[in-house]
Amino acid sequence: MAYWIKINYERNEYVIDLDRISAFACAPNGRITFWLPDSSIPIIITQQGNPEDYHQLSEYVQKATRYSIKSSWIKLFYDRCEYLIDLDRISTFSHAANGKLTFWLPGSSIEIIITKHGDADGYHRILDYIKQKTGYSL
Repeated sequence: MAYWIKINYERNEYVIDLDRISAFACAPNGRITFWLPDSSIPIIITQQGNPEDYHQLSEYVQKATRYSIKSSWIKLFYDRCEYLIDLDRISTFSHAANGKLTFWLPGSSIEIIITKHGDADGYHRILDYIKQKTGYSL
């Protein structure tokens, strides 16, 4: 089901189906970044610059990422941001011999590298997800 919002960003108005967004990056300084589907264009909304749109995005992110057994959304802390990622939209995972788990965010060139020591909970949740969805163990 579509969840459409209208936001203003860099002198343009966008009407976006948030249900098609695969990842959000929430920085501690009150900034939410997401990437438009089928594009590598990031949209960055700040609490100070656009409080109404920021509030809409925050509410959506909280609703979409509420933990449940069936949820494919995962919360990771990476590169000083909290990433909220829909694992159902990730198409490739790589597991290196040194234990690094890598995947790429759809619609962007951002590579996420997770280690067991850096984020043990997220690391194991991703491995469990891969096993459950694909039948393969990494």
